Amino acid sequence: MSKRAGGRSGQALLVWGLLVVAANLRPSLTGVGPLLDRVQADLGLAPAVAGLLTTLPLLAFAAVSPVVPRMAARWGPERLLWGALLVMTFGIAVRWIPSAGALFAGTVLIGAGIAVGNVILPSLIKRDFPDRVGLLTSAYATVMGGVAAVASGVAVPIAEAAPGGWYTALGCWIVPALVAVALWFPQVRAARPADGTVRRRRLPWRSPLAWAVTAFMGLQSLGFYVAVTWLPQVFQDSGVGAATAGWLLFLYQAVALVTSLAVPIALRWARDQRAVAAVSSAALLTGYAGLLVAPGWVLAWTVVLGLAGGACLVLALAFLSLRAHDATGAGELSAMAQSIGYLVAAAGPVVFGLLHTVSSGWEAPLALMCVAATGQVIVSIAAGRGTVPAAGADRDPLGAGEPR
Repeated sequence: MSKRAGGRSGQALLVWGLLVVAANLRPSLTGVGPLLDRVQADLGLAPAVAGLLTTLPLLAFAAVSPVVPRMAARWGPERLLWGALLVMTFGIAVRWIPSAGALFAGTVLIGAGIAVGNVILPSLIKRDFPDRVGLLTSAYATVMGGVAAVASGVAVPIAEAAPGGWYTALGCWIVPALVAVALWFPQVRAARPADGTVRRRRLPWRSPLAWAVTAFMGLQSLGFYVAVTWLPQVFQDSGVGAATAGWLLFLYQAVALVTSLAVPIALRWARDQRAVAAVSSAALLTGYAGLLVAPGWVLAWTVVLGLAGGACLVLALAFLSLRAHDATGAGELSAMAQSIGYLVAAAGPVVFGLLHTVSSGWEAPLALMCVAATGQVIVSIAAGRGTVPAAGADRDPLGAGEPR
């Protein structure tokens, strides 16, 4: 463990800060799906346009992620993360304004802020807790997934009970965002001043293993964002009420917490992650195929998809650190995997919605997800072991090798 995390009180504060940041990386996005029909009705949006509310943050992830290592080199990872939290908080506030323009503009700002957190957190864990990568990755993935699940479950009840309806249901997440801003500020004060020098860096574009990790990240993310955007409507078209569909989405994310906690135990006994990743991806394929051929069993397929999705999320995040040679490599691999991976994922909600519109049913969209899950099974074998070689970096923006 680096000196940066030394001392029990400082170490505990850092862990709490990381977990509170993680708690804010999904609820502003997962709370949209259960409200999508209300958003479409109030603003007169077509299904494909409404899908942009999930796609825009993913495009922001893809655009911002590659430049995060350079920004971290200039300002330092702690300061950059704190600034990203401020941007995200402002985006939530903007989205509370009752207009379509504010809704989409705020969503872009939220996506930009989350993108920085997505890249920085794995690198900070690799730097400050190199001997606890699996445990802390599982912890922050569990917190992230748990809060995301709550956001899905309470979205419709808040929209029905609170003044402002769904605007308030989306805007109320400014409270935990402000808490994260406050709790992360001590890390900004404790951080070493950045020298402002940014030297040329290269992401591992030539590494087949890096591309396998990127593909795994992209395909599992595609499945997650399609699920949180469209599963409520798939459920409703199967005869489930709107509130129940929201709670089914909550269940999907809640059962994912079980495997989020169990994956580190499985990895501790495995020589590598190939078998766990392949089995988890195959379970996703089973869930999508089940919705396609037996849509009446929505509860069973929700549980299957949730258990598989939770495992795949933890694995995708863990790969960013486990496949890297050090914190610098984790930052580079994270930037590459999340830029390309989320660009792939961004197409998911829009294409899923377009296929539904064109085919007037859910068979074609669900068949597409079966194809994506099959591809994930294949790439999981390659992404489950090995180390991405150094990409010629001449400077460590996250301070690896320079204890703090």
